[in-house]
Amino acid sequence: MNVESLKLDTSRGATTAYVARPQTEVDAAVVLIQEWWGINDHIRDLAGRYAKEGYLCVAPDLHRGRVAKDAEEAAALMRALEIDDGRETIRKALDAVGETYKVKRVAITGYCMGGTYALRAACEIPELKAAVPFYGDIPEESVLARLKVPTLFIAGKRDAWINPEKVAGLKETAEKYQLPVEVVSYDADHAFFNDTRPQVYNAAAAADAWRRVIEHFTKYLDK
Repeated sequence: MNVESLKLDTSRGATTAYVARPQTEVDAAVVLIQEWWGINDHIRDLAGRYAKEGYLCVAPDLHRGRVAKDAEEAAALMRALEIDDGRETIRKALDAVGETYKVKRVAITGYCMGGTYALRAACEIPELKAAVPFYGDIPEESVLARLKVPTLFIAGKRDAWINPEKVAGLKETAEKYQLPVEVVSYDADHAFFNDTRPQVYNAAAAADAWRRVIEHFTKYLDK
C-alpha cells in the first residue's frame, strides 16, 4: 500500500486529501469523509483498510489540517464548517480521483459528520456509483428525494443524535419516493465503528457493518 498527500484547491482556500492506494492498478475508488475530529489516525487507518480491499481511497481534509483534541473542539470545528465549503472540497476530491488517478468509478462513505456529507453528496452527485453513510444526519426531503445512487445507511439504535426517529424518517422518505436506500441498524451507540473509542466501539456490529460495506461496494463498484 502507498500513502500520499494530494493538494486540493477550493474557492475558500487550499487543503489536502490523504490518499491510500494499493500497489496494484486500480479501477475503482472510495472517497472517505472524516468524522468531526478531522483527518486523524483513525481516518488514515480506515483509508488503509479500503486500499487493502483493492480501492484507491481519498480522504479530503474538510478542516484544513486542524484535528480536534476533544469533543468540544470537534463540535466547534464542525459548526465552523460551512456546508457549501464541505461540498466543494468533496467535489474537488472527486474531480482529483479522475484527473490525477484516472479512476472513473467512485463511491463515497463517511462517518458521523462525514456520514452527513456522504449522504448529501449521494443526493447531489448522481455519477457516484454507491454510497455508505454511517450515522450521518438526514438532509431535507427536497434533497433526499433526488437520490439515485445505491445507498447503504448504517445506524445505531442507541444513537442519541441520529436517533431511531430520524432513521424512521429516512425510511419513510425512501419508501415515498422509491429511493435506492437500504438501512441497517445495530444495537449500538453513535460512532460504534470507531475502534479508537472504547466507550462506544462495538466490535461485533463494526465487523458486520464492514462486511456489508464491502459487499455493497463490490456489487456497485466492481462492474
